[in-house]
Amino acid sequence: MAERTISQTETDLIQRAHRVMPGGSLGNIGRDIVITEGSAGRVRDASGNEYVDYLLGSGPMLIGHAHPEVNEVVREQVAKGTTFFANNDQAILLAEELVNAVACADKVRFTSSGTEATFYALRTARAYRKRDKILKFEGGYHGMHDYALMSMSPGAPHDFPRPTPDSAGIPRAIEDEVLIAPFNDLQTARTIIERHHEELGAVIVEPFQRLLPPKPGFLQGIREVTAQHGIPLIFDEVVTGFRFAYGGAQEFYGVEPDMCSLGKVIAGGFPLAAVAGNEELMSHFDASSTETDGFLPQIGTLSGNPVAAAAGLKTLEILRREGTYERIFATGNRLKNELQRMLDEAEIPASVVGEAPLFDVFFTDQEIIDYRSTLLADKQMLARFNELLLARGVLKGDTKFYISLAHTAADVQQTLDAFAAAVDALNS
Repeated sequence: MAERTISQTETDLIQRAHRVMPGGSLGNIGRDIVITEGSAGRVRDASGNEYVDYLLGSGPMLIGHAHPEVNEVVREQVAKGTTFFANNDQAILLAEELVNAVACADKVRFTSSGTEATFYALRTARAYRKRDKILKFEGGYHGMHDYALMSMSPGAPHDFPRPTPDSAGIPRAIEDEVLIAPFNDLQTARTIIERHHEELGAVIVEPFQRLLPPKPGFLQGIREVTAQHGIPLIFDEVVTGFRFAYGGAQEFYGVEPDMCSLGKVIAGGFPLAAVAGNEELMSHFDASSTETDGFLPQIGTLSGNPVAAAAGLKTLEILRREGTYERIFATGNRLKNELQRMLDEAEIPASVVGEAPLFDVFFTDQEIIDYRSTLLADKQMLARFNELLLARGVLKGDTKFYISLAHTAADVQQTLDAFAAAVDALNS
């Protein structure tokens, strides 16, 4: 593929974006690129450049862009109506499928975003426990609400368990309600939970934190100590749900939480997410099943949107087909292993970290196990690597390669060629 060119059309669009949008962007990825269409495992920009796409809309497009079967059910639903603010058949059927698939789910309540899902999960746990504090893990991403933005990506982390706000505008009082523990350090996390168990309303964790797999026994240990003290354990599975296995990370790692948040894949590329949990916790959403002071009103104009639910149902049907996860894992493992081999042969200190459906490279010779170890990696080297790939027709986010069922052998080969050229350029 010829190296990326930028047309006047795309340049004009970028300039217009900077005039009407803060930073000239949606607030997601930083680079100036305008995507106009996507199909299967590829996208095209406003200059006509085509890319093998490992951004995948930040993960929702697990079965690829513009899947014809998903498009068909979406067209059918749009013709019937796009939103009702009432129960609809598609949302009910999707909720039923989520309950069937996810181990911790007895009931489901829909939201429009993952941020809302984790926010409501925490509120539910606090209502159940009648305690205000939560514990999260440093570097864990749970959306954009005030609790989630504690120690998500601190530049100068405090000593555990003190949190660091990651955004302006967060009330100082929130700092008193959040405890921070290190991911993959069971002893420290257990000690903090034991010390504060009388105050804790919930523990929330990404079972696969950003790009970090859990050490053997870590999730099991967190499950044990929270169960011992009756503290609800929430898995944030917005990213991992239906990606690592049909039953999510809780199936993949063999640990069942009390609640989870779901999103991305379950909506097939549309705005929809969910809170799922056991009957006792989820009853707080039902005024007829809980005391008045324990009831959680939850109203959302587009929650359970029928178009999104129809797209999600079809996406999940496709994922249930024979050989789906074997193919995703085979693609991811080949890319992971080949990239690590190339870096090793070039004697570039780097580690490819993650699981087959979701991984990235850290340019460091140190072991990557938690948030603080990720700070040791050379971020400028990663940014250069990303730009070298982009110039050769491979798109990814600032971090993360998301693998799609739709990535073909040709997509993989183009990516491997781009890896080889990028590694050679980094080594020159």
